[in-house]
Amino acid sequence: MTSMPVSERLGSSIKRAEQALNGAKTAALKPAGLTVPQYAALLHSAERPGISAAALARACGVTPPTMNTVLKNLQERGLITRTPHEWHKNVLEIRLTDEGRAVVAQADARAVPVERALAAEFTDEERATLVDLLDRCVTLLDSVRAG
Repeated sequence: MTSMPVSERLGSSIKRAEQALNGAKTAALKPAGLTVPQYAALLHSAERPGISAAALARACGVTPPTMNTVLKNLQERGLITRTPHEWHKNVLEIRLTDEGRAVVAQADARAVPVERALAAEFTDEERATLVDLLDRCVTLLDSVRAG
């Protein structure tokens, strides 16, 4: 087994950045009564009315069972509806209710400044480079996972 010093491991830095972003968004979303996964689900549902739970899970980067729990909680709060697709009756389409749109607007007003502050730390060129570098990480790690 080849050893690698912790200081050279990128995973640690990536994880710390993800945790810091998640913590900042968690604090920002608390007054709206939403978790980060709930907020992500509402945002993607607002952007793509009628999205399925499976597509929403992929868009949010969570497993289908996790998404089903998120959706159950959102539905119980009256923030979304889930209705059978017109042709594929076993597929439920997710749509925001009026209350869901109001809650996502309230949450977005608090979360967007977090994203803007993060973006403001970088020049346009640095942001583009960071996105490219992170995309490369995802591509490589997906290929490693696939074997």
